[in-house]
Amino acid sequence: MNRANESSSKEFILLGFSDKPWLQTPLLVLLLASYATTIFGNVSIMMVCILDPKLHTPMYFFLTNLSILDLCYTTSTVPHMLKNICQNKKTISYGGCVAQLIIFLALGATECLLLAVMSFDRYVAICRPLRYVVIMNPWFCFKMTAFSWLTGFSNSVLQSSLTLNMPRCGHQEVDHFFCEVPALLKLSCADTKPIVSELFFFSVLILLIPVTLISSPMAS
Repeated sequence: MNRANESSSKEFILLGFSDKPWLQTPLLVLLLASYATTIFGNVSIMMVCILDPKLHTPMYFFLTNLSILDLCYTTSTVPHMLKNICQNKKTISYGGCVAQLIIFLALGATECLLLAVMSFDRYVAICRPLRYVVIMNPWFCFKMTAFSWLTGFSNSVLQSSLTLNMPRCGHQEVDHFFCEVPALLKLSCADTKPIVSELFFFSVLILLIPVTLISSPMAS
């Protein structure tokens, strides 16, 4: 870690709506309702897809993974946001911020890749119905899902490392509800244009890789 960051390594202050306290109660109710609905909906989808043998198909296999991802995605930020809304001092530890940043980025990238794979699945089902079972075999579905998760977390570790290594010069106030790349880059006391370009390059690369990989089964 850079020495410029040592003084701010204990915790960050999350500003959020701290300047609008009258919004905290409506926001708390809205978040609680949304989070409860998200948990109930995704758990229901997972249980139905797992317990019903008729739904043991590629489409519902990907849907189950997407539900797990969505459940983890919201859980990585919402519970801490609810906790901070109920407190006067809205902080997050450095370790908690790092974990939140890595998980949030990883699941966001994984979701993009999974949606691309699910689009490919529907394309094969509609345009190549006679070859659907051959192309979307269980091993291929497993490989594409594993690739999505591994690539998402690899990309997250890379982007998080680049972001966290930027010098912050003691700045601790994050103008957001949780730790996110744009909000953390605003704390930097150095030029962020080079790292923004690098992050953009890796993001575009993550989105282009699935196009190459999922096109190979179609060519065979």
